Amino acid sequence: MPTLDLLSQDNKKVGTIDLREDVFAVDVNIPLVHQVIKAQLAGRRQGTAKTKTKAEVRGGGRKPFKQKGTGNARQGSSRSPLHPGGGQSFGPLPRSYEQATPKEMMRGALRSALSDRVKSSRVLVVDEFNLKEIKTKAFSEIVGKFQLDQVLIVDDKNTNLELSGRNIPRVKILRTEGLNVYDVVRHEWVVMTKRAVQAIEARLGQTG
Repeated sequence: MPTLDLLSQDNKKVGTIDLREDVFAVDVNIPLVHQVIKAQLAGRRQGTAKTKTKAEVRGGGRKPFKQKGTGNARQGSSRSPLHPGGGQSFGPLPRSYEQATPKEMMRGALRSALSDRVKSSRVLVVDEFNLKEIKTKAFSEIVGKFQLDQVLIVDDKNTNLELSGRNIPRVKILRTEGLNVYDVVRHEWVVMTKRAVQAIEARLGQTG
């Protein structure tokens, strides 16, 4: 069972915390993590690209020249894909890029990503972030005490924290329900509050 130091928001040790093995100490399944990230990024694609076919391009109702006698190949419309200004053959149409991913695969990939960060000693657990007001400068000073770069901070609903940290470069704040594989892998460090750890364990813990 992994045991980490429990820190205050001033980066001082105030105790220890035990992490569940079935969430933070599983074997890392790299292919699963890759598959889930790929599906997650695919779901972000808009899929709104669209070109007009010859039936949708304005004009072209009249035959451009007579059928016989010109020496040219016969043409029925100046909006054919063969003509400048004509429609497009086999162009893109609006579509969804979403990939169906079973929930247990997503939970398994998240367990793998978190376990990898724990094994790499890239996870910190903070007792709580207690900001009395919404102030970016004050929160930036708190982050500076940990001397971390590319950090993902996870907590339950904490409005002062979320609003104070949204403009700090290379820092991202998520609620526990929004924790995802891509953001865990993308950031070098993961900082979680004690209550966030409890919520994540309840969400990802394997029962039975």
